[in-house]
Amino acid sequence: SVMLSSRLIVAALAFSDQARGVVINPAASRGARRCSNPALTAEKNMLKQLADMTVLSVDTGDLDIISQMAATGLITDATTNPLFVSQAGLSGDPRYVAFVDEAVNYAREQLTEEEDDAVALAMDRLAVNLGIEIVKLVTGYVSTEVDPRLSFDCDESVRRARRIIAMYEEAGVPRSRVLIKLAGTWEGLKAMEQLEAEGITCNITLIFGFIQAVAAAQFGARLISPFPGRILDWHKSQGGPQTYEPADDPGVVECCRMYRYFRRYDHSTICMPASWRPSRGSGHELDEIIAMAGIDRMTIPPPLLSRLDESTEPLPRIVNPESAISDCVDAEVAGGRIQEAEFRFRLNQDGCATAKMAEGIRAFVADTEKLEAAIRAKFAA
Repeated sequence: SVMLSSRLIVAALAFSDQARGVVINPAASRGARRCSNPALTAEKNMLKQLADMTVLSVDTGDLDIISQMAATGLITDATTNPLFVSQAGLSGDPRYVAFVDEAVNYAREQLTEEEDDAVALAMDRLAVNLGIEIVKLVTGYVSTEVDPRLSFDCDESVRRARRIIAMYEEAGVPRSRVLIKLAGTWEGLKAMEQLEAEGITCNITLIFGFIQAVAAAQFGARLISPFPGRILDWHKSQGGPQTYEPADDPGVVECCRMYRYFRRYDHSTICMPASWRPSRGSGHELDEIIAMAGIDRMTIPPPLLSRLDESTEPLPRIVNPESAISDCVDAEVAGGRIQEAEFRFRLNQDGCATAKMAEGIRAFVADTEKLEAAIRAKFAA
């Protein structure tokens, strides 16, 4: 599939809304500025209000969109994942084709004998090539994910992460600009602990449960990415209500619980929700974002950033560090240092975290294997 270009967001968002039967609030869409430049719209639109209290990241690998969003001054970071890297590598866009060709040639020069190792190196190199371009566009972090097939291999995750950072540093990008993304498995968390000790900052992703977040913070993660929308999906699929008031949305509740725990027990780990759903159903696509206004960071896909830009509704701060400490009702877990047996047991007891993390890893693996097949074909050519 081809990545959305900045010119196509208008058509794509309109098509998506039509296909899902979404009815947009007329006040929020007045002027039909589907892909407007936020810097040119109302001085205090919802996007600007949100950026004043929460650090914002754009969730895409499309360089055109990242450039457009970063130019507003409201978006400082960008997150990628195996889907975005795969889409870029397979898009046919000449810029991305050049990234792929460079990655394959680099791997051939570095590893001449073992094709499997060369293919793995080329895939890491492609992710870095994309990240290097993104770093030129944003002022903050770029996230680059370790091969998700290594989610249960601590040692190999560490090795690959070190290699990714080395390639960034060879290109003049300091490690302080890069977040290594690892899944919130026990092995991913232990790999993160080693990397953080070396000054390699990490983003623990596929967070669907409280115990994953706690362990990530206790082991020193710079940042976690909980997925409120997918948490909501799971609860709905298990016979729960099909709509919620945003404050009662299970995804919102879980993310706020993590944030409060971090503040209460003095963890510096950043909480950056990703993956969004409408708590109240179609037509309320911004519900979860609005309900967590003020949380540390958010990574938001371009269509929802555009909707925030279009709305001039007031956006009150809902999440704040002052009240978080007193609002936390959780006792400190495991005296501040959870062990493997307790982590695995508590993760097992969380049906949402167990099911959704497994599903997320499978999806990222599928995207990675599509890209691997294309890279392998390049080696055979």
